[in-house]
Amino acid sequence: MDRLMAVVALTAIIHLINTLIYAVRPAGVSTKRLATAYSLFNVIFLIAQTANMLQAPLLSSIIEHAIARGQEAAGLGANLLQSTVYQHELGVLNVQIRTVILGATLGTLIGGVFIPTFVKVFTRGIDLFDQVKSVPKMLGLVLFSPGKAAKMARATVNVPSWQYFLQAFREKLSIPRKFLVLNIFVTGIYTTSVLSSLYAGALFPEFRATATLLSGIINGIATILFATVVDPTAAGITDQALRGERPEQDVQQMSFYLAVTRLLGTLLAQLFFAPGAYIIKYVAEIIAHGGF
Repeated sequence: MDRLMAVVALTAIIHLINTLIYAVRPAGVSTKRLATAYSLFNVIFLIAQTANMLQAPLLSSIIEHAIARGQEAAGLGANLLQSTVYQHELGVLNVQIRTVILGATLGTLIGGVFIPTFVKVFTRGIDLFDQVKSVPKMLGLVLFSPGKAAKMARATVNVPSWQYFLQAFREKLSIPRKFLVLNIFVTGIYTTSVLSSLYAGALFPEFRATATLLSGIINGIATILFATVVDPTAAGITDQALRGERPEQDVQQMSFYLAVTRLLGTLLAQLFFAPGAYIIKYVAEIIAHGGF
């Protein structure tokens, strides 16, 4: 259970940071320094990458332990998948992986709530970077000047009220709806792709490495949708705001709705999880039996 909770916590951190990236465009537009905003966010994104490096082997070990317990109970030469003990292990794994997906939802929710705060933090960070012209100096100034860091925190950290969110939903939508809907599906696919492939490996333990490496099949669909519709549309709205062809409010609205649709996408991942696993298992079986 401790291993599972560690995976859930790391997953929440990864999705929290990936949600906070939606604060970059509003901060970049308001300061007219979009490239600097993305560059500074990469420093924070290192935390997500570190969490991902820890999460992947921990999650894989949960799968391996379940398979090992099933093989031990079934005995040598027995059909593992027909073992009642292993079927129970698969049921437990299903619940555990869905709990991990729930961690993604929780992290996205927390990240979405703090986007307005992070826009302010980022704006101040960009201004500070303009003064010192160096990320190490900027980090050193914040870390070794507690008074300045506390003052910055007091000025920026606040949790938006329910009225803020209600008002955001009441405002007329001035950005395309199609790319927001697609963002739900893209997020749902990205959230579950690796998890589905790991579960597919448990469903097809003899070739679990093959199944695990096939997560790209599902990810490929999401990548095409993201690269052709979601990201170009978001970039176009941002560029229009930078040129003064759109109000900055449109970028703030886009940031809000991208976070909302990302949250919905993590919920949709619960529906995608099992079908995705069986699709990957099916393809792994074709490859294993010489179909390709």
